[in-house]
Amino acid sequence: MSAETPAAPGRDEHYLRVFRRNFRAWRGTRPFWAGLFVMFGGLPIAYFPYANLQIGHLTLAMQTAGGSSSLIIGVLLVVLGFTLWFQKHVRTFAGVAAILLALVSIPLSNLGGFLIGFLFALVGGAMAVSWVPGTPPDAEQAQQGTTGTGGAPEGLDPDTTVLKPVQDTDAWGKSNDLSGTSPANGANGRHSAG
Repeated sequence: MSAETPAAPGRDEHYLRVFRRNFRAWRGTRPFWAGLFVMFGGLPIAYFPYANLQIGHLTLAMQTAGGSSSLIIGVLLVVLGFTLWFQKHVRTFAGVAAILLALVSIPLSNLGGFLIGFLFALVGGAMAVSWVPGTPPDAEQAQQGTTGTGGAPEGLDPDTTVLKPVQDTDAWGKSNDLSGTSPANGANGRHSAG
């Protein structure tokens, strides 16, 4: 094997490059970012009611009566985020549930984790509801027996930007009304049905 020999994809490549390509393919088939946002929304909602903030010798505790509800909402949002990753067919339910839990977290858990968790969960739920699986691109068949030049897609008429004049000269002066209801023959179409 020389330096000019190309690496076989998946066999001779570095394992991190293979892992990154496989992860990218996996991520593209599910609402990955929606799940990540929902999980990030659940963490501050569950954390802040149990956190102690030290300012010098002053300890600020944000433990409220809604601490248990904050923990439940935060854990449910994290579980919904994992559900979006691994069960993509329930994305609409999980997205709506994440939006509802984000809205419920405002009065129950320190303004939804000081609005940080609320905003992440709300945006992640909206992304989950709006996500749709992509379709693989169809391979276009090449047209056989067409004339064309250059690298543009081949068609029957290579110059489609300029309209060509009508070549039929014996049609001058004739009516192009194909319905048979012209004022010249007295039939206007009102009584032709019988």
